[in-house]
Amino acid sequence: MALTGRAPALLLLGMIAVVLQPTMATVWIWWLVAACAIGLDVLVALSPGKLVISRDRVHQVRLGVSGSTTLWLTNPTPRRLRGIVRDAWQPSAGAQGERHTVIVGGGGRVALRTRLTPTRRGDRRADRVTVRSVGPLGLAARQRSFPVEGVIRALPPFTSRKHLPSRLAVLRQLDGRSAVRVRGGGTEFDSLRDYVIGDDVRSIDWRATARRSAVVVRTWQPERDRRLILVLDTSRTSAGRVDDMPRLDAAMDASLLLAAVASRAGDRVDFLAGDRQVRARLSGSRRLTLLNDLVKAMAPLEPALLEADWSLIAGSIADLSRRRSLVVLLTPLEPAAIEESLLPTLATLTRHHQVVLASVADPALTAMAANVSSTSRVYDAAAAERTIGLRERTTEVLRRLGVHVIDVGPEQLPTALTDHYLLLKSRGML
Repeated sequence: MALTGRAPALLLLGMIAVVLQPTMATVWIWWLVAACAIGLDVLVALSPGKLVISRDRVHQVRLGVSGSTTLWLTNPTPRRLRGIVRDAWQPSAGAQGERHTVIVGGGGRVALRTRLTPTRRGDRRADRVTVRSVGPLGLAARQRSFPVEGVIRALPPFTSRKHLPSRLAVLRQLDGRSAVRVRGGGTEFDSLRDYVIGDDVRSIDWRATARRSAVVVRTWQPERDRRLILVLDTSRTSAGRVDDMPRLDAAMDASLLLAAVASRAGDRVDFLAGDRQVRARLSGSRRLTLLNDLVKAMAPLEPALLEADWSLIAGSIADLSRRRSLVVLLTPLEPAAIEESLLPTLATLTRHHQVVLASVADPALTAMAANVSSTSRVYDAAAAERTIGLRERTTEVLRRLGVHVIDVGPEQLPTALTDHYLLLKSRGML
């Protein structure tokens, strides 16, 4: 049972009777009259349990974009329903206009739409639907809550999409070069041309040289069917926030831009996410559906408060590809976590693959290290300098193992990682 604003107004109205007849009997009589009126109103109100409530399927949206959910309220009884319906959601679902004033006649049906603008990526769920059926006097109401399932999936926003045209232009320049020399096996023959100083003597075509009486070399074009494996770390270190953005979300944004460029380059892109278990795996997607498949695979991922098991992840990488590939590890450059779990595995990875480690750096560390305006700030600066030093030492160890390290802020990571991929491609290192 719930009281409306008319119930206290009815009690206050009894003040007139008390003024005219100021006795305790008057007070008790008025209280009894009000209680009877409220009780009668509750009894006459339509029971919410007789209603039928259902929800249409909620479509997924990109983070920051609004969607809507439709709730259907059916009154199968011959009596009229007058009341309020609240469609409650998680706070991060960003529900707006979730309270609906309804009047549904007997046998009627009404659609109630609630606007949803998620503020966090992932699955945002509905809580309960509460129906308050108000009596004919408007003094009290029957109230009941119903569990009505509903989920809106907020997809990664892919804010780095704005950088895609410029990177595709660079890629077209690379593909348009007439003679690209690539060392090593696994390359495709392109054409013959005269030898110039600086060419690799191993590229000389001796038969063509004998026929033309001039030194001729073969030119090669890069293979388009290269393999790129994106590995997303979902362990506890990815839960940290940098510039009010989770490291995991920044890594996702960088992955999407790199995957978009790599797929346009004709390379095959696979995806793996995990910590102590594999949380998501994507392999064999076509170029036209790759981005959509990646976004769907990333959307429900959340950081787990666990350490990453890199030996397990390395085994999953081996299951995805036995041939040499470009493996991009999107994991925070945290010295303790890397030295304890990742370093023992990197020796095996670098032996079989080209490895790039992309990390989200915190610009606040650099600002803290430079601020020595007071005594307390000096201690903060010293702590920041020590942290920066440890990260630099870890970076140097990784580079000695043959790992390419990219450690920049969340805004710069997508472009820095994609530019590094294009650099490796231009040098024939993939």
